[in-house]
Amino acid sequence: MTQGGIARRSGIPTPTLLCGDKRLILDSPRVMGVLNVTPDSFSDGGRYDTVDAARAQAARMVEAGADLVDVGGESTRPGAKAVPAAEERARVIPVIESLAREIPVPLSIDTSKPEIMRAAAESGAGMINDVRALGAPGALETAASLGLPVCLMHMRGDPRTMQSDPVYQDVVVEVRRFLADRIESCVQAGIDRRQIIVDPGFGFGKALQHNIELLRRLDDFLELGFPVLAGLSRKSMIGALLGGAAVGERLYGSISAAVVAAMKGASIVRVHDVGPTVAALAIVRPLLG
Repeated sequence: MTQGGIARRSGIPTPTLLCGDKRLILDSPRVMGVLNVTPDSFSDGGRYDTVDAARAQAARMVEAGADLVDVGGESTRPGAKAVPAAEERARVIPVIESLAREIPVPLSIDTSKPEIMRAAAESGAGMINDVRALGAPGALETAASLGLPVCLMHMRGDPRTMQSDPVYQDVVVEVRRFLADRIESCVQAGIDRRQIIVDPGFGFGKALQHNIELLRRLDDFLELGFPVLAGLSRKSMIGALLGGAAVGERLYGSISAAVVAAMKGASIVRVHDVGPTVAALAIVRPLLG
């Protein structure tokens, strides 16, 4: 599967995600730009929590080379409090309605609530990115009825408790088993296998050593047979590996992590700093088979 530390894609059919009226061809690592329309996200909370600010940031990311934009209205940072559905809807739906008319790339909705999934899809979102892997009541059925691509992420516990002494015997084996189970549940519910993406959930119920092991063995997740999304941008593991760097000082570490993830086989990297990541991946792409 690997040669010189690089995950080989030769012989694997190129996945194409049908994102509503847009398509996303995963023939090389793609960049998902993070657009948090929240007051309390760990990195950029409060910066893009108006429609105008969100539109401007989305336009900048697309101009910098983003292949899709992920809109989130509820922070999932460690210790974050749950947001009522009505409040989340008020944050994300006006933004999605505006962006769906203006930007040429697919929009993803970062939510676990079925009512937000449906409202976002009706407003122009073309993908569902769920940190709870469609585990909330009604989420699986809603996603199946919408027919959009779904990203299933692993998280131990919930944002309020997930970093309270997480323990694994083998983090890669356990996360992969969880994702395999969720894939089976999705298929049984009627979700097209060709519309499923998996995410090991860096930083979601994992200590530093777990995150390092997940990245080191990220290519193991290719054995599931589905595209892999990796979200490492600006996370605490980057800060820790940089000797305690603050969130605003994690650019180079985040770019390095995205490059490693791409070389290990990730089809999508989820990032805050689109332009620098796009430039770094331009060097990686010719090395991938």
